[in-house]
Amino acid sequence: MKKLTNLLEWLVRAEDPRQQAKVNHPMKDIIAIVFFATLANAGEWGEIYLFAVSNEKHLRKYLELPNGIPSHDTIQRVFAMVPSGFLQEFRERWDRIVSGSVGGKLRKILALDGKTQRGNGSAAQKANHIVSAVDGDGFCLGEALVDGKSNEVTAIPELLKSLDVRGHVVTIDAAGCQRDIAALIRRKGAHYVLALKGNQGTLNTDVREYFGDPGLLAGCAYHRTVDKARGAVEIREYWQTADVSWLPQRKAWSGLASIIMTRNTTVKDGVTKTDRRYFIGSLPLDVEEAARAVRGHWMVESCHWHLDVTFREDANRTLDRAAAYNHNIVRKMAINTLRIVDVGVAGISMKGKRYMISMDFGRYLDVLMAL
Repeated sequence: MKKLTNLLEWLVRAEDPRQQAKVNHPMKDIIAIVFFATLANAGEWGEIYLFAVSNEKHLRKYLELPNGIPSHDTIQRVFAMVPSGFLQEFRERWDRIVSGSVGGKLRKILALDGKTQRGNGSAAQKANHIVSAVDGDGFCLGEALVDGKSNEVTAIPELLKSLDVRGHVVTIDAAGCQRDIAALIRRKGAHYVLALKGNQGTLNTDVREYFGDPGLLAGCAYHRTVDKARGAVEIREYWQTADVSWLPQRKAWSGLASIIMTRNTTVKDGVTKTDRRYFIGSLPLDVEEAARAVRGHWMVESCHWHLDVTFREDANRTLDRAAAYNHNIVRKMAINTLRIVDVGVAGISMKGKRYMISMDFGRYLDVLMAL
């Protein structure tokens, strides 16, 4: 039981900006309460307070709680004061405990994408927009808050600088398909696969026309997968070529080594839908690896889906930007934990795990402390 116990003790290092003579509730306790409550199906600050009141006996096994359970206003106010960098380090330390060596033998796919916290917006302020990095196993490795006066293009480099990406493949959608970002990824010793759209003008057009030539397409490396689920058949096809010497823009993109096209064909109820997408990459010719990178990008979308559906993030009306951002970090910490924690029911959803933890928190708290 020492690992999480020691990690909770590490929380004592949190810089507490409050006047210490007036402090009734240690910041460590409040951070831990929010984390445990988020695991146990609580979303709003009032729900977090009620969770803590209902489980005070169990929480006291590991927390101080010198003056009982703080009010929901106190929890939110204090949580907004916690430096987000400290919470990110807390999450990283916890991830090392719960994830072990997951995916350690493979070149990882690190998908970067942004999501808006819609409940944080109002007529007076733009909602938080957060760029996250999620690996191919679904673990969130980091995030960066987009400045209210900026966009993802400035946040992505800040996030990349904070991550150890050496030896891995970074995937980003078209918004992050920028020359400076590609150069940064290569300087950090990683490969990139970047989606192309109209924002890259002639590059997108040139790549599209290349794959539109049947003769050139026939000379590309090819990979195909077929999946069946929910009455639909999805065929995924991938073409990759290292023939990029003809591209007039190639020298402007650090390490550009190949271009990729995907064609997804879905057949359901007799209706066929086809979607083509185009990418540039520093990956050498290996179409199966390119396919893994393109397909792996969906994990960040899965993380965002869980934030919206499993954790109801967009319904949370927290207007304080710092509190909303910090709560986002803790939700991702909960997602990482729920991916590996065993609640004794095979095939249970993440939403189901949260419900079970909420119904018998004392039992599952001991399970968590034993990880």
